[in-house]
Amino acid sequence: MKNIDTLTQEAISLLKSLIETPSFSSEEDQTALLIENWFNQNEIPFKRENNNVWAFNKYFDENKPTLLLNSHHDTVRPNQAYTNDPFKAIEKDGKLFGLGSNDAGGCLVSLLATFVHFYENQNLSHNIVIVASAEEESSGKNGLNSVLKHLPELDCAIVGEPTLMQLAIAEKGLLVLDVKVKGTASHAAHQNDDNALYKSIPVMEWFKNYKFDEISDVLGPVKMTVTQINAGKQHNVVPSECDLVVDIRVTDRYSNAEILEVVKANVNAEVTPRSMHLNSSSIPIEHGLVQAGIALGRTTYGSPTLSDQSVLSCQSLKLGPGETLRSHSADEFIFVNEIVEGIDLYIKILTGFFKL
Repeated sequence: MKNIDTLTQEAISLLKSLIETPSFSSEEDQTALLIENWFNQNEIPFKRENNNVWAFNKYFDENKPTLLLNSHHDTVRPNQAYTNDPFKAIEKDGKLFGLGSNDAGGCLVSLLATFVHFYENQNLSHNIVIVASAEEESSGKNGLNSVLKHLPELDCAIVGEPTLMQLAIAEKGLLVLDVKVKGTASHAAHQNDDNALYKSIPVMEWFKNYKFDEISDVLGPVKMTVTQINAGKQHNVVPSECDLVVDIRVTDRYSNAEILEVVKANVNAEVTPRSMHLNSSSIPIEHGLVQAGIALGRTTYGSPTLSDQSVLSCQSLKLGPGETLRSHSADEFIFVNEIVEGIDLYIKILTGFFKL
């Protein structure tokens, strides 16, 4: 078995290679090859479908519960404010710069190193499956959700996203609605009491002011925001339709289906969800994974940002090196020491969990 120092250095080297290999969502084929090479170098059998790569621990036992380790290797596109080359891994002042370094390359390589550490252990209480997934940033159809059918029933999961190695025990889900307010088209010079634009005002006011009764202890209230509006073609024509887009961040007190039902019951408009599968997720504070982290001085919180937790039906914990505020930012970076700490803490948390 490789020692932790060796695994850590190899993980950092892999991260540098991932940074320097473009991997936009649905275009991750080359970074998938890098991850294949990692498994080959560690003599670990793996499977691949599309750009998802996964592997099981050596002594997988179908009679044991299964723990999933997951993080993604796709990235967003770099924004125009970059001053560094986003595809060059630059190490400076203890930081490793580059696109995807923080979100979520540091998490992914730390979990890969952790998986290798436990791979040959014969006496684990749980099986381990690790998935390096694609299309997380775009919530694409060929991401983690497409791999789940190939996996055994999952008992619990750690999803690697930048949390400063604190324990995100709940995560808001996402429901995006296309809302169509209908009226009657007419010449602007004529009286029209069925103006779709005017009719959209109370609809927007409802989204602004409505409060869902249930408030999550960890995530707070459901948040609804009108983010787009589109209507009309020219100044002298009253439009027959006004289209709104509504972004809803759902807590663990509601399913997306329950939120949609409330909206439809209160809004005088056609309401169409873009998807229903990006649900909120959570894990009880009493769960062994959480308790193993708390025992190491980690704190718990609720995360407002979406991850691949949204496609999992098992209890899941979001945990990883790096900081979420750096994600999708110009000159993205992760501290090298955060990776060192991340691998160490992942191993210690799982060691404590397996002993419970």
